[in-house]
Amino acid sequence: METEGREKMREHMDSLSNAMVCKDIAALLAFADGDNAARGGNIGCVGYCMSGPFAFAAAAAFPERIAATASLHGVSLFTDKPDSPHLDAEKIEGEMYFGCAETDDYAPRQMIDDLENHLAGTDIHSRIEWYPGTLHGFVFPSRQGKYNKAAAERHWERLLAMYRRCL
Repeated sequence: METEGREKMREHMDSLSNAMVCKDIAALLAFADGDNAARGGNIGCVGYCMSGPFAFAAAAAFPERIAATASLHGVSLFTDKPDSPHLDAEKIEGEMYFGCAETDDYAPRQMIDDLENHLAGTDIHSRIEWYPGTLHGFVFPSRQGKYNKAAAERHWERLLAMYRRCL
């Protein structure tokens, strides 16, 4: 059952691209800008797992609007693909936060180390934080055997503090 669910999730993930997600975000922003109560101003963006790279790509695609972005146990943040989100990182004007599980087969340490080295060569205000004793998916209570309450609470503290600073 779990393998079947994972395969379905992978199918959904592979059917999306950064460009597709950013096109949808452009439509969402246009819709919000048509509403006086939601018009203009800085926004925040967060992505978990497969949506981590989408949040990263959005921060680069909409630097004038997205002032705070977080990726939690994000996958595919630094790849050799032509649409890897790290390739447009220098366009980002807002703050970036990456929360990483200590043990994560989907976001291995080498990928995060490569990302950290890449970001060090940019002017982005970013932070990569490791969550000791955690596994991929540690923030979700329904992920039995992976959920880590203390780490989940800390991720909310980091995310909300960044939003308070930037938004």
